Amino acid sequence: MQVGGVGLARRAARAVAAAAGLMVLLALQPEPARLAETAGSHARALIVSDQARRYLLLQYRAYPTEFMGCMIGEIHGNAVIVRRIAPADVEPGHSTETTVVPKQTCEDAGWAGTVGVIHSHPQGERCWYFFPGTRVASSDAHSFARQIYPVDAIMCGNRVVWISRDMVQQQVPLSGADPQPGAAAPVRQQRGNQVHGGAAASDGSDYGSR
Repeated sequence: MQVGGVGLARRAARAVAAAAGLMVLLALQPEPARLAETAGSHARALIVSDQARRYLLLQYRAYPTEFMGCMIGEIHGNAVIVRRIAPADVEPGHSTETTVVPKQTCEDAGWAGTVGVIHSHPQGERCWYFFPGTRVASSDAHSFARQIYPVDAIMCGNRVVWISRDMVQQQVPLSGADPQPGAAAPVRQQRGNQVHGGAAASDGSDYGSR
């Protein structure tokens, strides 16, 4: 009985040690849920590097359907700095003029340091998170509400329309020249573009996994 008791005690000790080791590993992992809190919950500025601007403008010219990118950068105070744009993992058949569906998250695709996701509206229309003149959220706003990132953005011609956790829409000009005619303000009120993931709701508004 004593021998059995010693063996049991040893196994228990090993289990405790393993559990403690696991807790240490988990503690070392970044907590995605805290990412949105790092910018004081409300980012006041989106700073896009020259390299990221060039990438966005070239991508916008190249694709007649929506493209999606992972914004890589860091947070300083209430400013989100986008250093570069990494391509999201999207199946070609899952990108249309009004919808883009990622195959996996930016992190699962290998892009560490993601501070937000950006997708394009190829025709330069419906570049807003709330229907004009209202506080009625588009599907893009609903999608962002389900995300862990501090900001979300829409590439729209020569500007980036973006939103932070305070749900205040802002925009950043990318260049002095509009790369595509007609990529200005929206011309009619429609339901916002659908950007969603594999766990989407039945109404197509849930963008569950970027």
